[in-house]
Formats: sequence, structure tokens, C-alpha cells
Amino acid sequence: MFKRERRDIPKLNTSSTADISFMLLILFLVTTSMDMNKGVDRQLPPIDKTEDQRPTPINARMVMKCSITADNKIVIDDKTIDKKQIKNLAFNFIKARGKEHIIQIQADRKASYDTYFQLQNQIIAAYNALRNEHSLATFGKGYDLCSNEQKAVINEEVPQRISEVYTMSTEATQKGGAE
Repeated sequence: MFKRERRDIPKLNTSSTADISFMLLILFLVTTSMDMNKGVDRQLPPIDKTEDQRPTPINARMVMKCSITADNKIVIDDKTIDKKQIKNLAFNFIKARGKEHIIQIQADRKASYDTYFQLQNQIIAAYNALRNEHSLATFGKGYDLCSNEQKAVINEEVPQRISEVYTMSTEATQKGGAE
């Protein structure tokens, strides 16, 4: 009988594949830029334990109360508000009250982060628009084009005064009290 000739199956040399993959990974990591300006920029006040801290009396008319409910509805001064209206409401409130205003944000623990950040973004957009308007009136140029000293003057005239309060829904409070 005929004896079949055994043929070798052609093989691909893959010994350096891992090295090449690792080099490409390093190349992409080195050449990719990382954007570090994401997130909410807040500076918390330092805790001063030596000072007796008492609540400061605040005029209720100077406070804009923004609430996020557990079902992600935004309520401003006891009225449910569409997200598109927040910037204009905050802009007009800050402009009318001046330096003494306070925007209080109260978020239910069950509210989504997306709703919280949308509210924050609209409030910050109102501050940015007001600062830009003030900059144009004072220095004749936009806020972004001002020097650091000019920005400090504008920030003093239009300070960001945001207070944040976190609440537990009534179910979580009852569970916490029962345990």
C-alpha cells in the first residue's frame, strides 16, 4: 500500500507577540493625554475645634432651596422645576440677592448622581454667566480673558455660596433607628 507522506502544518512564530503587545500598551499609555479637570471642585472649610461654632442666623429670603427627591425630581423653593430652567432661576436669584445669597442643595440618598451633577452643572453655569457679565461690565472683557488678579476681584463680587445637605429617606431612617 501507499504510505502517506506526513506533511508538516505551517506554523506561525508567535514568540514575540506578547512583547509587541506590551510595547503597544506602553506606547498608548504614554501618548494618551489624561484630562484632570473633571469633577466638581469644592473646597471644604477647615475644622477649627478651638472655636465655639454656633449657627449663624440667615434671612430665609436669601436662601434658594434646591432639593433632589428619591425619584430624581428637582424641587426649587417647593416647586418642581424642569432641568432647563435651573440656570435662569439661579442666575436671577444670585443677581438679585448679591453677595449674601446662599444656594442650598439637599439631595436624597436614593437620588441618582446624574441628577445631582446636572443640578450642580446648571448652578455653576449660572455663576459662570454672572461672572462673565460682571467681568464685561467691570473690565470690558470676558471672565476667561481676565488676569488672576481681575478674576479674584470678580470672585469676590460674585462668590459661589453653595451649601449641601444630605438626607436619608424615611425608610432608611426608620431602619437605622430600629437596629
